[in-house]
Amino acid sequence: MEYLLVKYIHIVSATILFGTGIGSAFYMFVANNSKNQQWIYFATKHVVLADWLFTTPAAIIQLVTGLWLMKIMQYRFSDLWLMWALVLFIMSMSAWVVVVFLQLKMLELAKKSYEEGSELPRIFWVMNYSWISLGAVAFPMMLIIFFLMVFKPLT
Repeated sequence: MEYLLVKYIHIVSATILFGTGIGSAFYMFVANNSKNQQWIYFATKHVVLADWLFTTPAAIIQLVTGLWLMKIMQYRFSDLWLMWALVLFIMSMSAWVVVVFLQLKMLELAKKSYEEGSELPRIFWVMNYSWISLGAVAFPMMLIIFFLMVFKPLT
């Protein structure tokens, strides 16, 4: 019963992590491409909120339940599929931490620009490019992690 409960929590948190990530990315990407300052401010503010409410707890739960499942199933860090999953998880979460800091700065710039009725500064668009690039790298990593978790190749 312990295994099934931990596995269930692991799967639900993975769904929340992935779903919130792709949903947030979609809405912020669409808002930013609209160049509409009100939309950009609204989307960025709520993407930051979603990261604190959903993505952060889900990422922590993923790590905790993943390690717990390793213990229950007696997997080893030397199992290649698991080693790669952990490496990719650490890399994708590292990219996400940078993304969060970018989003916070982008939110500050979007709010100021919206309230003042001024153009978004060039640095906003530079950060937007970095934000998109990091997401484009992290997204395939998450897909590979899902593949490794389901199929457990390289055993």
